[in-house]
Amino acid sequence: MIATAYRSGSRQNPPYVAPCFWSSALIKFYYNLAPNPMKVALCLEEMGLPYELKPVDTRKGEQHQPDFLAINPNGKVPAIIDQDTGARVFDSNAILLYLAERTEQFLPDSTPVARGELLSWLMFIATGVGPFSGQAVHFKHFAPEPKDYAVNRYLYEAKRHYGIIDAHLSGQRYMVGETYTIVDMALWGWARMVPFILGENAWGDFPNLKRLFDEISARPAAHAAATLKERHSFKAEMDDEARQHMFRHLAAPAS
Repeated sequence: MIATAYRSGSRQNPPYVAPCFWSSALIKFYYNLAPNPMKVALCLEEMGLPYELKPVDTRKGEQHQPDFLAINPNGKVPAIIDQDTGARVFDSNAILLYLAERTEQFLPDSTPVARGELLSWLMFIATGVGPFSGQAVHFKHFAPEPKDYAVNRYLYEAKRHYGIIDAHLSGQRYMVGETYTIVDMALWGWARMVPFILGENAWGDFPNLKRLFDEISARPAAHAAATLKERHSFKAEMDDEARQHMFRHLAAPAS
């Protein structure tokens, strides 16, 4: 939505500002305000890409409608359609990687070592931080009793994953050396939720993660992404209807 892009890569670190070089074709961005869509919102704003908002209210079950399932068969946000290429991309980390490679922005040096670091940490967030954080939130805040075992397991694993990241960040500014990349954006999406996941005092255990989170949150692109909450009114109540849409296993048990 912004007219300039904060470009980073093999030769540039933020806050270098350059004109966005993409065509005027829109990215259709299917989103809500959850961590995974928000990391994509940050990325779009950092890159200065024009995009069209397509809200998907998951508590009303809009993710299960046939028109959205045609975009993401998994029925989850975010997803994008790149109208310049016709590409459909779903899963937040796939979207970040697609946009970074498409624009050649927010990638590290073009070396096997840097590429390996980028992919490793991006997948660490995709397969570890995100799933364990999400399940910790579910069992801590929304699941019925009994749930002590599940709460303990997922909180333990969420905290362990954030601890690994915090230790990694103790020796460098960003997740991939000294270059701000899509990995930091992916992490920011979930780091916003640390107090909700692990408790109000959790930041005290992760000073290096908090330092990076604060730095990213102060960027103009993060401020712009945060304004998405003012653009559309999503259902806030987690009532019986919302639970049926969000937790479909309640209506169709696996066994």
